[in-house]
Amino acid sequence: MSKKPIDLHTALAGFDEIWSPRIVAHVNDYDVRLAKVAGEHIWHVHENTDEFFLVLDGTLDIALREEDGERVVTLPRGSVFVVPRGTFHKPSSVDGASLLLFEPTGTLSVGDRHDEVPAHVQVTVGQEI
Repeated sequence: MSKKPIDLHTALAGFDEIWSPRIVAHVNDYDVRLAKVAGEHIWHVHENTDEFFLVLDGTLDIALREEDGERVVTLPRGSVFVVPRGTFHKPSSVDGASLLLFEPTGTLSVGDRHDEVPAHVQVTVGQEI
């Protein structure tokens, strides 16, 4: 990891793949990840960890399956949201978005359980920038 400041705009400009997070820093046992997203991800769940989303650019929708049924949370630029552990969720973005995520190191981008993974979604624990 870099011991110098990391410009997030430069880091985002360094890759084009969607749903393929890049690790820009580590905080204790957590990765700070950047991701470009467009279209739909998949329904998935992280059984043992919450998932933190910060929208850097664009708009992100997160569909959630909760006890009371399904709902969608819309996150415009500058918004944060935490999906609680054990909650099935499906991120999507009609026009595309850039995200910053906090997840424990080694967390799979498709969670512990998930729907079938389409070709545009990478199964990864993140790639170092």
